[in-house]
Amino acid sequence: MDTTDRTGAAAHRHDVVVIGAGPAGEVAAGRLAGAGLRVVIVERELVGGECSYWACIPSKALVRPGEVVAAARRVPGAAQAVTGSIDAGAAMARRDELVEHGDDAGQVSWLTSSGVDLIRGHGRLDGERRVRVSRPDGEVQLLEAQRAVIVATGSRATVPPVPGLAEVRPWDNRAATTLRQVPDRLLVLGGGPVGLEPAQAIRRLGAREVSVIEAAGSLLAREEPFAGEQVRGALEQEGIVVATGVRLTGARRDPDGVVRLTDDRGREFVGDEVLVAAGRSPSTGDLGLESVGLRAGEAIAVDDRLRAEGVAGQWLHAVGDCNGIAPLTHLGKYQARIAADVILGKDTADRASRDVVPRVTFTDPQVAAVGLTGAQAAERGLRARTVTFETGALAGASVQANEYPGTSALVVDEERGVLVGATFVGGSVQELVHAATVAIAGQVPLDTLWHAVPSFPTVSEVWLRLLETYGL
Repeated sequence: MDTTDRTGAAAHRHDVVVIGAGPAGEVAAGRLAGAGLRVVIVERELVGGECSYWACIPSKALVRPGEVVAAARRVPGAAQAVTGSIDAGAAMARRDELVEHGDDAGQVSWLTSSGVDLIRGHGRLDGERRVRVSRPDGEVQLLEAQRAVIVATGSRATVPPVPGLAEVRPWDNRAATTLRQVPDRLLVLGGGPVGLEPAQAIRRLGAREVSVIEAAGSLLAREEPFAGEQVRGALEQEGIVVATGVRLTGARRDPDGVVRLTDDRGREFVGDEVLVAAGRSPSTGDLGLESVGLRAGEAIAVDDRLRAEGVAGQWLHAVGDCNGIAPLTHLGKYQARIAADVILGKDTADRASRDVVPRVTFTDPQVAAVGLTGAQAAERGLRARTVTFETGALAGASVQANEYPGTSALVVDEERGVLVGATFVGGSVQELVHAATVAIAGQVPLDTLWHAVPSFPTVSEVWLRLLETYGL
């Protein structure tokens, strides 16, 4: 039955209202509808969200051609067959295919076939268990949730407060992943995954000059120090300029379109375009959070059941980037499953988002990691020990490539005898990280891991070498 709001307008009732149809919102809605609840999802852009159209999928499509060519060039016999340059146009065409040319009809079909109602428009909280939707046609629709509202609005790129930077019309991740022409010279602000992946990809697609500018003292500052050092070495070997510890003081675009950035040491960085990849903020600024006692524009703090803290009644949940815990697509989808199960009355809680976070930086070499670094373990007060082994020293690595790059590491909680972190640097090491994720999530004792025998000759033999290094 529909009700009316305080103005007398009809409010359509559902069991659950989901705001945001990105990966996290889709998973939550589908899981709840599959359990028999009446679910409606509100989306103002494309169903599938940032990851599907402007981030994960298109960025990896642009990374892949250069990755394949570089891998072939490291293998004698295959190297001789690589004689031309990458066809940037073909790479962009493949990207367009993977993002369905910006058409979300396929994902809409999945939603509706799953029993989820879709409303196009901008959803805002309007007090307890209510959502007000401003539709593209100008109409306003009121929704009432009998059980819960889930916020899954993701995040947006932020522009650092550098004088003049906003006025030079910088690229964000959307501009980088939808580019139609490779710039001759590209400046990249940010030494994390969102900056490094397109920096290397666009260089390999044909950019003559690429410069990475990072405020911190190293690249990939949240990972083990060797990871950033080894990626930096690889980038510089490909002709990419890397400048760390940079404090920018100004930006301008000349009448001829050239972008000029200056720092506090008087240096100037020049390019045709500048990509800002220096952080993201939760998309909560125009969400009506103030109507339920929360602060607009901030991450929605949640408990271990993904329920918003400070909101009475435990009806409001936040999953994915908007809660600020771990802004990664796979963690958002995991949180969506937990939140859905909580709403369904199951006794479950989030056990991964703060301590068992798997992540991959798709540079060459790749960096795949999960859990804590050695430094983070020490900050937590753990009596931890980090052991390392050169990934390229494995027989399996020598089969993969000449001069296979990278180092691998395990972080061991000495008191409990279990892993709390792992990092792998090398070619295609993304497939190694899930084994480490299982070991950490399952708190598998090292004495048990010793009996998980890796195949020979594979790069996964690094597990054996790391455990031997530890002393088993």
